[in-house]
Amino acid sequence: MSSTAHRDCRSRGSAEQGLPTADPSRRPRPPDSIAPGHELRTMSPWGTAREEVERQVFTVVDLETTGLDPSEARITEIAAVRLRGTDRLGEFATLVAPGVPIPEFITELTGISDDLVAGAPPLRLVLPALSQFADGAILVAHNAPFDVGFLRAASLACAHPWPDFPVVDTLALARALLPPGTVPNMRLGTLARFFDAPVDPTHRALADARATAHVLRACIGRMHDSGRHELSDLLSLGRPRVLPRQTAPNG
Repeated sequence: MSSTAHRDCRSRGSAEQGLPTADPSRRPRPPDSIAPGHELRTMSPWGTAREEVERQVFTVVDLETTGLDPSEARITEIAAVRLRGTDRLGEFATLVAPGVPIPEFITELTGISDDLVAGAPPLRLVLPALSQFADGAILVAHNAPFDVGFLRAASLACAHPWPDFPVVDTLALARALLPPGTVPNMRLGTLARFFDAPVDPTHRALADARATAHVLRACIGRMHDSGRHELSDLLSLGRPRVLPRQTAPNG
């Protein structure tokens, strides 16, 4: 890794151009959300427990990056969808200046080019806005170790304390709830089509976050159909296999 690693976190970078206009920091934490570090409530009977899941706030996040390794690659786009039950509470989406050239194959895959991110905000400005947007929610991602690994590494590089959110992985959730052979694979696109998502994943962060949110809701419905209604059931079924430690990139 060259000495330019995460230089957007160490320099002034560009202005806050491209950041979402919403100010989640002014929104009080919903009383029915789980604050990081707090224990889950135990509620009964099952009807009340099911209502607790439906009242819970989730923030579904998706990233686009220059590669697969958070110690080497950089974030180029971040999007998130905040929802409670079937209500979409807000969306967060911004390109990110990675501070390094974007590989040609990534541009071909995502459509994100050096020119496209030329005026994007640096990561050191985006991370605080994202953590405020996600405040008080359960964080959700498809293949969560990838996204959470990047966010933790980037936060450490930017000296930004990343909240220890509870995490649900829709990949793990689908594996736990769908019988073997139901779908040919557990890719986000496959699951989105299986659950009739209104948006197709496109390797762009907002579209993929919206698709993941739909998969989450469909999986929660399957969980209820299976007779499991507790929020602890959801966290257990959707527990990521491995969440990488927060380590700084090289360089």
